[in-house]
Amino acid sequence: MRRLITRVPAPVRQVMAKLEDCGFPTYLVGGPVRDLLLGRAPPDWDLATAARPAEVLDLFSETRPTGLRYGTVTVLQGGQAMEVTTFRTEGDYADRRRPNWVSFVPRVEDDLARRDFTCNAMALDRHGSLVDPQGGTWDLCRGVLRAVGDAAGRFGEDPLRMLRAVRFTAQLELRLDPATRAAIGANADDLRSVSTERVRDEVVKCLLSPRPAYAMEMFRRLKLLPHVLPELAEGIGVPQNEYHTCDVWEHSLLALENAPRDLVLRLAALLHDVGKPRTLSVEGGHRHFFGHERVGAEMARQALERLRFERQTTEAVVRLVRDHMALHLRPEMREAAVRRLISQVGPENVPALLALRRADRAAKRKPAPGVGPEPEDLAGEIERIMGEGTAVGLKDLAVDGHDVMAATGLASGPEVGRILNQLLDEILDDPRRNHRETLLARAREIASRR
Repeated sequence: MRRLITRVPAPVRQVMAKLEDCGFPTYLVGGPVRDLLLGRAPPDWDLATAARPAEVLDLFSETRPTGLRYGTVTVLQGGQAMEVTTFRTEGDYADRRRPNWVSFVPRVEDDLARRDFTCNAMALDRHGSLVDPQGGTWDLCRGVLRAVGDAAGRFGEDPLRMLRAVRFTAQLELRLDPATRAAIGANADDLRSVSTERVRDEVVKCLLSPRPAYAMEMFRRLKLLPHVLPELAEGIGVPQNEYHTCDVWEHSLLALENAPRDLVLRLAALLHDVGKPRTLSVEGGHRHFFGHERVGAEMARQALERLRFERQTTEAVVRLVRDHMALHLRPEMREAAVRRLISQVGPENVPALLALRRADRAAKRKPAPGVGPEPEDLAGEIERIMGEGTAVGLKDLAVDGHDVMAATGLASGPEVGRILNQLLDEILDDPRRNHRETLLARAREIASRR
């Protein structure tokens, strides 16, 4: 254990030493200790100390009073920021997020007893000695996430800890202790009292974890899904067509697991088929989901707006869900059809749609003949066309609206836009026509016939 302290940045060890030299026992606590034990790089550094906030403020020149009510001061040392919190115990959580009161205590063991999970209830002193009264080290060795003390009590203090439990199992590749798991299932409805923003932030962390599909499945098993993304629950047990071996829910999780580690892509993979249960029809013994991409896009918008995702993220996900069927080309389609496809979805959106298609196809687990070339083949064709500089959008035309108005005498308005769109449509058929004089002549011809 002593070698762990050598992996702590020098500025953090300097702050620990200064507090200790002034008579205040000080420890590295919580997540950083856990991460060091797991061989991970801690994203931040938290210290707990016997020093009171006023004493911490006096000892260090660069500080921020970030949470004095709860005993926390942010100390900046050598370019490193760290939170320094006085050893404390806590009262009840009336708002189910923060304690009504805190009481400063002299021993780190009392401080560790108030924490959420045993793996977060360990402390490391500046010499590398570990303090572990809750058995966090043993739980990590067993690959178990266990609540400190009474699990129901911990979740009653702050129900968000139930989502945090799932997130930690996904991030750290742990499994839930049976008592902790049972307490989550029994208290899942308490998640209603948690703010939307806090729920969203935990969902994001789960989606960006090494095991996003596992996290979503745990939400389902622990009865948390109705309080997070109830739209997804509609797909549980809904069979698909003959090209799929999984139901809608399972397929969505497999697509999520195969999506790159990008928030927009993972949200889109999770939600791409969310509209299928509402569009299911059966004809001649075959199951169809006509228009599920349009219904799903609207459902995705409602879900992400409810969770208060930023608008840019929401719009990007909605666009991917709406267009995720667009790249299902047939091999016999002409090159002009590929150009139209690129124009339809926007060349800037093609890479994300291809990534989503790869994840979607990987989630089928069964060959699907007749639905088009593999994404790599399609990507190669698209890259070839785009590499040729072929016009695929209005901005690629050799003329613009001002040129059309000057050539036709038309005033600015919808008619100019219609002419430009017709010119683009013709260019998609024959890119060789994308020359200024050719297009201006064609614009005059179109205008004269209207």
